[in-house]
Amino acid sequence: MLFPTFVFATFFLIVLPVGWLLHSRPTAWKVFMLAASYVFYGWWDVRFVALIVASTIGNQILADLVHRSAGRTRSRIVTVGVAFNLVTLGFFKYAGFFVDSANDTLESLGVGGDLPLLSIVLPVGISFFTFQALSYVLDVHRGTIEPARPLDFAVYLAFFPQLVAGPIVRASEFLPQLEKRLNPRDIDLTRALVLIGAGLFKKVVIASYLADAIVDDVFAFPERFSSLEVLVGVYAYAIQIYADFSGYTDIAIGIALLLGFRFPPNFDRPYQAVSIRDFWRRWHMTLSRWLRDYLYISLGGNRGGAHRRDRNLLLTMVLGGLWHGAAWTFVIWGALHGFYMIAERHAEKARMALGDRRPGGSDHGGDSGGAVRTVAETRADGIVAPGLRTRILGRIRTFHLVCLGWIFFRAGSFDAALNVIERLFVAWGDASPAVTGILVWTIAASLAAQYLPRVGLTNLQSDLSRLPVWVQAVGFALWLLVIDRLGPEGVAPFIYFQF
Repeated sequence: MLFPTFVFATFFLIVLPVGWLLHSRPTAWKVFMLAASYVFYGWWDVRFVALIVASTIGNQILADLVHRSAGRTRSRIVTVGVAFNLVTLGFFKYAGFFVDSANDTLESLGVGGDLPLLSIVLPVGISFFTFQALSYVLDVHRGTIEPARPLDFAVYLAFFPQLVAGPIVRASEFLPQLEKRLNPRDIDLTRALVLIGAGLFKKVVIASYLADAIVDDVFAFPERFSSLEVLVGVYAYAIQIYADFSGYTDIAIGIALLLGFRFPPNFDRPYQAVSIRDFWRRWHMTLSRWLRDYLYISLGGNRGGAHRRDRNLLLTMVLGGLWHGAAWTFVIWGALHGFYMIAERHAEKARMALGDRRPGGSDHGGDSGGAVRTVAETRADGIVAPGLRTRILGRIRTFHLVCLGWIFFRAGSFDAALNVIERLFVAWGDASPAVTGILVWTIAASLAAQYLPRVGLTNLQSDLSRLPVWVQAVGFALWLLVIDRLGPEGVAPFIYFQF
């Protein structure tokens, strides 16, 4: 069941009023919302419901056992919990990938390669709800939370706004909200409508247009396009995936808000980033903090010296890439970002050492504020504009490094990615009819939108909130008509649904 469809609109127009009618009866509300979430999930394939029910029961039992045990027994049980979730995820998502890779390796060694391939349907959103379940067990083990009541945990794991593509909401953020009895008048209706309207526009209009106009063809047949067209196609994909994923997140947060729940933000204008580390503070923020808290720190984090820190960082990013999809292209994408960040750390360290030797140089302790702050403060002599040039160059460099990674993320295979990269260099001067004015304008406007003043958007939302509710409703309906008019027939699934 996709958000921008008539089916979902009908579903939500039933769930929203019934949910609020039941809100004064917590148990009835939870039962109803759990049933609605299972209907939402089962709309793709009813067998998926059995999987999430099994995950719910298994993780609830393990969390209870962890909470009641101590010492080595407690550690063993949490190990079983981690294995339970990873094996489940690995079987449904990676079994085919590993068998296929093993066959390729055996063939290259000349010893055959006929291991049977498994035909397994990948459940939508399994990576997201598995990470949420895993963090729940780990948080109980760490003492951050206590086990929830079974019905509460079931609602948390299956809550439909974030079920299939996040944001990854932690139990400590969601469960306390189940206990609150909100007045419907306390709901920030304006913010919810703005988020849903913006998300739909990003997905239905921007992402769909860019995919059809150039992205799909450039990545399928790069040899048919000039270097300029391929370059614009890569830029267009950078915008498409942002519009697609952040659009889904905006809709999910807005829908949750209408139901009385607040989700953490997942994007913060990522193409403003001045470094790769800065990019990951702004892109898929809930995944970034999950990888940091449950993987990077568990591997040792910054402890043990620079080499161990670099190793932990690279492993985290490689596994983060593999989390996105069962293909070597995702592994390479994750590894690229790992190498980027390691290189940034060492470059920053060298820059800091250079700054210390300068008259008036200051030591900032290697803080992650990055190159911008370092250069800006080292040269803060009242003559050179602090950090402006560095900031601009950092943004340009970061955007293009991210785009290089997106080529591997989007391409169907490693060879296909190399074909796209090769085409970027060998066909300059060829005619470029695919690069139209409206295409360039759409990409440029989408990038420029990342730099809109935050205070201006806040003031606009504040002004809209003062309008009568019926005016806001009419305005939202007109906005939907505009989106329908500008969008294509039918809507492709969100990119992150496959993860």
